[in-house]
Amino acid sequence: MSRRVLASSFAAVSLAAALAAAPAWAEDNTDKVFETFRQDAFGDRPIEAGSALLSMDAPKRAEDAAIVPIGVTVALPAGDPRNISKVTLIVDENPAPVAATFTLGQKRKEFALTTRLRVNAYSSVRAVLETDDGELHMTSRFVKASGGCSAPALKDADQALANLGQLKFRPIAENASAKPEGASAASHMSEAQLMIRHPNYSGLQMDPIDRSYIPARFVNNIVVKQGDQTVFTMEGGISLSEDPSIQFSYLADGGPVTVKASDTEGVEFSGALSAKKSGS
Repeated sequence: MSRRVLASSFAAVSLAAALAAAPAWAEDNTDKVFETFRQDAFGDRPIEAGSALLSMDAPKRAEDAAIVPIGVTVALPAGDPRNISKVTLIVDENPAPVAATFTLGQKRKEFALTTRLRVNAYSSVRAVLETDDGELHMTSRFVKASGGCSAPALKDADQALANLGQLKFRPIAENASAKPEGASAASHMSEAQLMIRHPNYSGLQMDPIDRSYIPARFVNNIVVKQGDQTVFTMEGGISLSEDPSIQFSYLADGGPVTVKASDTEGVEFSGALSAKKSGS
């Protein structure tokens, strides 16, 4: 066998070994990536990692990197005097790691949230809880996915703009399991799902016709209210998926639930929670 063939074979084996090792390297070094932007996001405050106050559900390997389902549940212990202040979702390896920050009202002791994120490279996905005394608690899952931020939009631009801002806002079901220990019957939780038609352009997607980059335009603000009380406000970024979908818990029997949202172009959308169908 010639030296050239041997060299080519060695290079191919080395490349294969490097590619095989890359995910393991990424997972081993994930906390180092987080440390590069942690101070910008949270300052010098300590963060309790692996906190029992919150849990996350996320796939180990995503079927579609542009719509990775993420679920977060927060529950403070019975008798804890604190309330939930914020829940922040982070994708370490994304160009803009902070995907969304949810600021809660209603002096909540528990909160459940499900949404869909873009994951641009093998990455830790994190949820950071802030209680109203300023303490930070974190949980994370490593997700194998790549290319989510640059993945082409599912709809063409004309279709996306024609349906821009259409809302589906509906109740899911009473969430009996979310009722905190010792809570009264009137304070248990229900769940709703909010879906907004919006391309949520990341600024990294390419127009298939002229090969130019589509300018970023995404839903960056959502306010959900129950009567006069704020359930949560959300500040979002490019990591929220196309047609953002947010499922969340809210106080049952606490009055009508409404939503107002806007995108980075200042276009506003609004709606109200539809009536629960009988038998649902």
